[in-house]
This record gives sequence, C-alpha cells and structure tokens, in this order.
Amino acid sequence: MEKLSYALGMVIGHNLKGMGVDSINGADFAQALTDVITGQTTKLTDAEAQQLVNNFMQKQQEEATRAIREEGEKFLAENAKKEGVTVLPSGLQYTVIKEGTGNQPLATDRVKCHYEGTLTNGQVFDSSYRRGEPAVFPLNGVIAGWTEGVQLMKEGAKYRFFIPYNLAYGERGAGQAIPPYAALIFDVELISIEK
Repeated sequence: MEKLSYALGMVIGHNLKGMGVDSINGADFAQALTDVITGQTTKLTDAEAQQLVNNFMQKQQEEATRAIREEGEKFLAENAKKEGVTVLPSGLQYTVIKEGTGNQPLATDRVKCHYEGTLTNGQVFDSSYRRGEPAVFPLNGVIAGWTEGVQLMKEGAKYRFFIPYNLAYGERGAGQAIPPYAALIFDVELISIEK
C-alpha cells in the first residue's frame, strides 16, 4: 500500500506539474485527498474547488500566451534589423533565398508550393517537403501573411517569411502545434500558378 500510495502521488504530481503547478501546500493537498477518498466533509464544495482550479488554469493560460506574444514580438523586432530582411507596412517580413523568373500570382490564383513552417524556436509544425508532395491551394484561402507574401514571388522563387501572429493564426492558434499569438516562419517555394 505504501508503494501504491507513493506511485499515485507521483502520477498526480506529474499531472499537476504538466498543468503548470510549481508549488503546493502538501498538508492541505493530502488532507483534501484523504477527505475525498474516505468520504469526509470537505472544506470546499465541489463547485468552489472547480472554480478555484478554473481560475488558476485561466491565469496560467493568460501568462503563457502573453509570453508567446512577447517572444514573437521581440523576435520580429530583432529580425527586422538583420541585413537582407524586408519589412512591409503590414508587419510581414521576408528574405529572398532565390528569385524566380516566372509569373507572379494574384490573390485569386491557385498556387503549387513546397513549404516548411516553424515556430520562432525552430520547431517544425508543418512541411510539404517532409510529406514529399507540394501543396496546391487558393492563395486567398490561407493565412494573410501567405496571401500577401506569395504575391511578391515569381514562379521558381523561394522566400523565407517571418509572419506576426495577426497575419498568421491570431489569438487562437491552430491545433496543438501552433499556440495562440505565435509568430511563424515559413520557407516557401513557389513552384507554379495552377490554371
């Protein structure tokens, strides 16, 4: 029973740490566990306890998203100073890796592109290269940073775009891979304009 109790504590501890809990009053925590398991009267109602936990989780989320936003803004501010980086009025930044010689797309065109998207920490969240197949999509059906940026390219070009959150996935992010307020980096190769 001692080992099992300790093991259960470890599992709960890992779960709490994953939720952002970095300190706890062990005596109160143990008392609450004991009260619930043995059916004793708890110091809080279930609703009160749930509200306290919800408030904590909301605060943790707000702090995390603020940190991501600040990190992205700092990254873009420093990146804008680098040689070869062009900053557009919208806040979109880009560098030319290779110029193209073909036609330039309009926002209403369908384009075929190879691309790789990363967070500012270098973590890849999407890559047509890794899938081994370029993507075809309407240019006005993607994030605003892509719609604006790819129109600057000619077929055969490869650019690197640095996209502020408001031209990317905004305050919501996208799935598990892209957090809210994340600035993104995309290497984009415009293969062709599809007719």
